[in-house]
Amino acid sequence: MKNILILGAGMSTRTLISYLLNNAKDNNWRVIVADANKLLAQEAISNSEFGNAISLDIFNEQDREKHIMKSEIVISMLPPSMHHIIAKDCIKYKKNLVTASYVSKEMSILDNDAKNAGVLFLNEIGLDPGIDHMSAMKVINEIKDQGGKILSFKSFCGGLVHPDHDDNPWNYKFTWNPRNVVLAGQGTAQYKKNGKYKYIPYSKLFERIESMNILDAGEFEAYANRDSLAYIKSYGIENIDTMLRGTLRKKGFCKSWNIFVKLGMTEDSYLIKDSYNMTCREFTNLFFPYNNKLTVEEKFCDYLDLSIDSDEFRKVNWLGLFSKKNIQIDEATPARILQKILEDKWMLKSGEKDMVVMQHQFEYQIKSSVKKLNSSLIVYGDNQIDTAMAKTVGLPVAIAVKLILNGVIKSIGVKIPVTKDIYNPVLDELSENRINFIEEDL
Repeated sequence: MKNILILGAGMSTRTLISYLLNNAKDNNWRVIVADANKLLAQEAISNSEFGNAISLDIFNEQDREKHIMKSEIVISMLPPSMHHIIAKDCIKYKKNLVTASYVSKEMSILDNDAKNAGVLFLNEIGLDPGIDHMSAMKVINEIKDQGGKILSFKSFCGGLVHPDHDDNPWNYKFTWNPRNVVLAGQGTAQYKKNGKYKYIPYSKLFERIESMNILDAGEFEAYANRDSLAYIKSYGIENIDTMLRGTLRKKGFCKSWNIFVKLGMTEDSYLIKDSYNMTCREFTNLFFPYNNKLTVEEKFCDYLDLSIDSDEFRKVNWLGLFSKKNIQIDEATPARILQKILEDKWMLKSGEKDMVVMQHQFEYQIKSSVKKLNSSLIVYGDNQIDTAMAKTVGLPVAIAVKLILNGVIKSIGVKIPVTKDIYNPVLDELSENRINFIEEDL
C-alpha cells in the first residue's frame, strides 16, 4: 500500500482529500492527513477506512521526517514559507513532492538536488498558479503548432462570491485566505505592454485597472499581479509584445479598495498601541490630520475628496469603519485590524456559495492574419465545504498526485505544469469534473 502524506488540512484541502480517498481502494493508497490540529485532520478524512488523521508539529524534525520517510509522495498545503523545509526532507528520503504554491527562490535552488535524488517537486499545480498555466500553455502550443506567433497574452483570475449570494455593496466575500486578500498587490507590479516594460507601484495599482465582460457573469475589473514577466520564458513566448497577469474583482471594487491603500490601512509593518480597546471609528480616525471640529465622516470625505453620498463612502460605511464597535485585537498592525473588520462582513455564511472566474485573452498572428481568442472558465461552489476555490485548487493537485504515482508523469526536478506530459492528462480529467474552458474567437 502506498502512503500519501498530506501536510495541512485547511478548507482548501477538502476536495483534494476527498478525491484521494475516493480513489484509494482502486489504487491501493493510504491517505495520511497531518495537521497541528488533529480534529481538523479527522474532519477532513471523515470516516473513510482509507484515511488516517495525525497531529504533527511541522517544526518537530524527528516526527516530521518519520512520516515523510514512510510516505510514497508528500503534498504540502502548508504556508509557502515552509515548503523548502519539507523539500529538503523529500530529497533526503527520495520522495516526490507536490504543492499548489509559487516556486520560491529556496525551492528553485533545489532543482539539481531533486534531479540527483530522482524525484519530482511539482509546484504551481493549483488554480492560480496552476490551472492558469496549463490552460494557457494548451492554447499557446496549439497556436504554435499551426505556425502562429503569440503577440499578446493577458490572463485574469479571481475568487468571488456566487451571484446568488452577492448581496453587499462591495460585490465581494472571502473565498480564500483573508490575510492574503488584505495584503494583495504590495510591491511593484511588472508587465509588458506593446513591447515596453511597465511598472506600477502599489500606491497606484488599484487605479490602473483593466475592464472586461466574461461570458454571462457580467462586468469585471482587474489589477495587475506583482510579476507577469517571470512567465514569458516559462511559456516559451520570449518575443511577445504584451504580457499581463491580473486579479479579478467585480466592477467598482478597486476604486473603493484604493481608499484603504491611500490611508495606509493595509500597512503591516508596525503595531498600533492599545488596539484592543480601540473602536473601529477611532481606528479610522488615526489616519487623518488632527481636527477637533470635523466628524470622522467629514474628515474622511474631506481628506479623500469624496461626498457623503458617494459609492466609496457608502461601501466603507457599510463595513462599519465609522462604528463604535471594539476591535478587540491587542497590539495589531493596521492590516490585521482591517482584516478583522472585513471578516465580520465578508465571510461566507452558512448555505452561501462561491465562484471562480478565469479568462485568458490571446492575440496571435498566422501568416498575415491577426486573430483574437478569449478562453474563459467559470466554476461554482456547491456549498461551504465543496467550494469552487477548493475544487480548483485541490483537484489539479490530486490528479497530478495520481498521475505521478501511476507513472504517467515521469519528470524529475523542480517543475511547474507547463509541459504537455503534465498539463494534457490533468486538463483532460479536470474536464471530466466539469472544469472546462469556453473559447471565443473575436
